This record gives sequence, structure tokens and C-alpha cells, in this order.
Amino acid sequence: MSEQNLPDDVAPEYADALPEYAERVLEVTELIPPGRVMTYGDVAEYLEDGGPRQVGRVMSLYGGGVPWWRVVRADGALLAGHELEALARYREEGTPLKEASRAAEGHLPRLDLRRARWDGGERAQGHT
Repeated sequence: MSEQNLPDDVAPEYADALPEYAERVLEVTELIPPGRVMTYGDVAEYLEDGGPRQVGRVMSLYGGGVPWWRVVRADGALLAGHELEALARYREEGTPLKEASRAAEGHLPRLDLRRARWDGGERAQGHT
């Protein structure tokens, strides 16, 4: 990450250090099992800190190194600009999807949140 791309609140000498909240969000993201998802709001609730917008900001700035496709919008729509990559990952992991109707824009499916949502109760394999 270059100095020009750093968020305003990060000094260049601390470019490799993540803010504590960001570390916590990314840790939760890594706990989500393959084939399951949490909404931005679910992550904030799990942490008992922040809200969906804060989680979304962390994911947009720092989420590239974690399974970002497992943190999703509350309406189940695929992340704009990353739909095809996310869809391929969902299909690979067996994440429950609702197929799109012919009237749906782009004919892209949505996540079936009722079946795919992870509440953090069971732990992912390797994360006890």
C-alpha cells in the first residue's frame, strides 16, 4: 500500500499496522466457515462494537486478504463490482443461493440468507 492510498487517519510510518477495530473485523471474517455468510451488521453485533457502515469501511480498506465474500449485504445482493468473483466463490463453497428471476437485473442470484447466515455459534474447522 502506498502512502497515497492510506486512509487519512493512518500515518505512513504505521502503514503496516491495522487499527484495532479493523483487526477484530478481519478476525471475525476469518472465522466464518466456507459456505456461510454474515452481514455487515452481524459482524458489528458479534463484536458488540460499531455498525454495518464501520464494518463495510474496514472490509473495503483491508478485506482483500480475508474471505471478503463471506461478509455480505443484508438484502443478499452480491457485492457491486465483485459479483462474478463472489458468485464463483459461493458456488465453489456451496453457499445457498436464490436463483434470480428473469426480471432481475443482470439475472444474478442472491444469497439465501435464511440458510447461509452464520451466527458465530459453531466454530469453523481449525478455529476453535
